[in-house]
Amino acid sequence: MPKKRLDPKTRDAVAARIGYYRELGIHDFYRRETVADGDGDTPEMVAVAEPEIADHVAALQAIRDDLGDCTRCPLHTMGRKQIVFGTGNPYCELMFVGEAPGADEDRQGEPFVGRAGQLLNNMITAMGLKREDVYIANVIKCRPPGNRTPQPDECAVCSPFLWRQIDVIQPKVLVALGAVAARTLLAVNESMGALRGHWYQCRGVDLAVTYHPAYLLRNPPAKKDAWQDLQMVMKKMGLQPPRK
Repeated sequence: MPKKRLDPKTRDAVAARIGYYRELGIHDFYRRETVADGDGDTPEMVAVAEPEIADHVAALQAIRDDLGDCTRCPLHTMGRKQIVFGTGNPYCELMFVGEAPGADEDRQGEPFVGRAGQLLNNMITAMGLKREDVYIANVIKCRPPGNRTPQPDECAVCSPFLWRQIDVIQPKVLVALGAVAARTLLAVNESMGALRGHWYQCRGVDLAVTYHPAYLLRNPPAKKDAWQDLQMVMKKMGLQPPRK
């Protein structure tokens, strides 16, 4: 008996999904048989792209290549030296997301390498991990002029690349560092006080919110609250702090 043809709407949806996975570096697909419907019709054969990504390194490189020397928003005309994509273990269980590169990051091409980055490294160490155990990225890949807060339209243009990074890495836990990251990842406009201390879902990943390390440098008493947030993350991940 001949196989059923996909209707145009389903065909377009499948084509779009395949194109998405090809952008991530996935090129092998197979056909899976669906369950017959209640009328006893012959099972339909449909194209399926499995979401499992075997080579995270290649998939992330495909996203970086797609980003290119990005000119999608005005930030590329405002003095940025280079794009700061992300760094760390592409197979990690813990991913940190900040808001945007600063001057040091723009110069070195890596997120969180300045004073705030050193504090983040200390926070990671306090959790019993190393920087190379986690993945670190920002919502915005270019430095805003004067290290100003990213604008909503800039976040809207750049965040799809962050979504794709998260989809590739598939961490066990996401930590949003600061209000810009939290509001972008959760699509909300709540205060940090309202967002901290709770678990959320972002693209199928558990997400916690804590203060940005730059904020902690300006407000050292808040480090105690940030450590409480990280302890919540550690409990979720089954981590124990190192012995002193």
